[in-house]
Amino acid sequence: MSERKVLNKYYPPDFDPAKIPKLKLPKDRQYVVRLMAPFNMRCKTCGEYIYKGKKFNARKETVQNESYLGLPIFRFYIKCTRCLAEITFKTDPENTDYTMEHGATRNFQAEKLLEEEEKRLQKEREEEELNNPMKVFLSYPKNEDEEEPLALHPAWGGVGRLLSGSAASNIPTYPTQVLENRTKDSKLEMEVLENLQELKELNQRQANVDFEAMLKQYKELEEEQRRKEQEEDEQEMK
Repeated sequence: MSERKVLNKYYPPDFDPAKIPKLKLPKDRQYVVRLMAPFNMRCKTCGEYIYKGKKFNARKETVQNESYLGLPIFRFYIKCTRCLAEITFKTDPENTDYTMEHGATRNFQAEKLLEEEEKRLQKEREEEELNNPMKVFLSYPKNEDEEEPLALHPAWGGVGRLLSGSAASNIPTYPTQVLENRTKDSKLEMEVLENLQELKELNQRQANVDFEAMLKQYKELEEEQRRKEQEEDEQEMK
């Protein structure tokens, strides 16, 4: 009987590790991995819905001749839980997401569309701010002795002067579009804070309401109304 716990192995005296041939593995070899469905999908073969988070034993391989900024792209093979049809999807490092290849269709996801729309609006805003040719020079308010023309300063709402030459080169410049966007953001933030304050006040008023007293008063009114009806009925009977 051989040793159960093999701690030492026998190497013959003429053993040469350099003569061992190297194992050549194909570049597109596949591994069996355990993963969860990254998004909701529907099988094209049987129409079965596969929800996000469902676990699969998948085959994983590296996509050849395709990468993003040096990052490899991986392909995954899974099977439908109902008809066992093959479904494949790939990683999408550019958008930090996954892309469906074949075998199923990706279901509509409102959250994903909302995130994409927010990114698009943010990108358009940054491009608009960078491409705006209008510049505003920061300046201090002019003294009474100076005779230079004054200009309204949108950054801090005060009065300033436009400088030129070496004096203007030492002062930072800001596109007017940036100032407009900041003004809009501050205005929106103030509106949100006002709405929150109104909701807090409304909740406080509702919290101070004594519902038991209201029910008691309502019962008293009902009893009084019933008593009046009985008195009227008695008078009619007389």
